[in-house]
Amino acid sequence: MTLQPCRLSKHYDGCPSSTPPINNYLARSSQSSERMATTSSLQQYGRVPASINLHRKQQHSLSNCSSRVSVMAGNRNFMLLQGFIKNNKVSKRRSTAGLVVKCGGMGLGDFIGGDLVKFDIGQWLSDVEEHKALAIYPPHEGGYEGRYLNRLIRQGYYFLDLSARGLGDPETTLTKVHPVCPAHLGKQPIARWYFPPEVDFRLEHLPPDAKGLVVWIIEAKVLSKAELQFLALLPTLRPNVRVVAECGNWRKLVWKPLKEIAGLTAEGA
Repeated sequence: MTLQPCRLSKHYDGCPSSTPPINNYLARSSQSSERMATTSSLQQYGRVPASINLHRKQQHSLSNCSSRVSVMAGNRNFMLLQGFIKNNKVSKRRSTAGLVVKCGGMGLGDFIGGDLVKFDIGQWLSDVEEHKALAIYPPHEGGYEGRYLNRLIRQGYYFLDLSARGLGDPETTLTKVHPVCPAHLGKQPIARWYFPPEVDFRLEHLPPDAKGLVVWIIEAKVLSKAELQFLALLPTLRPNVRVVAECGNWRKLVWKPLKEIAGLTAEGA
């Protein structure tokens, strides 16, 4: 068996080796050696082309970027924590693992469910009798004010529930004969019906054993200051009337005298 030498050409022509042709290999090696010699000579005399430096900077930035991406992909929470510490200027010496958020002003009453009566129910009843007009701030989810409402019902009060958005002028609606225009739907003629005063009509029909009438107004935060002032003075005009206006929301149910909110006292002004 005789071995035949592999022919060197542009095509491999059945050559068993997978290496490129020798001519191309020699040409590439000579070109790389010339580049290295040119770069070393330029560095020796202190004149390096700007393209070489730019190429090196790009390679350096790409390597840094790839390492950052790999770290982020491997441990994303660690990268987020580093970014939080850098943006908020938190000292690295201070450990963030043991941070505890504490809420001040908490007591035993904060751990009682919303369906149960709170410890301040006695203060609620005394403030209703003393101030006669209160501005309350229940939680957003609602329901807590119902416990205080039920306690007033047990005391013998009757209720008139109104919404401030459809109340109109409080003085006219509550204490005077006022007109109401029913919806005509664009087909019926526009009519005007007259209704008796809401408060006076119910005061006349209260049972003899009733303690009084509570006007409970929801969404009272949309009322103007003048309208709130009238509601604060309504118990003075009608002694058997108590006013409770929901003027906003808070984390737990709190209340203040309505005169203070309406600016009729020195503290409110």
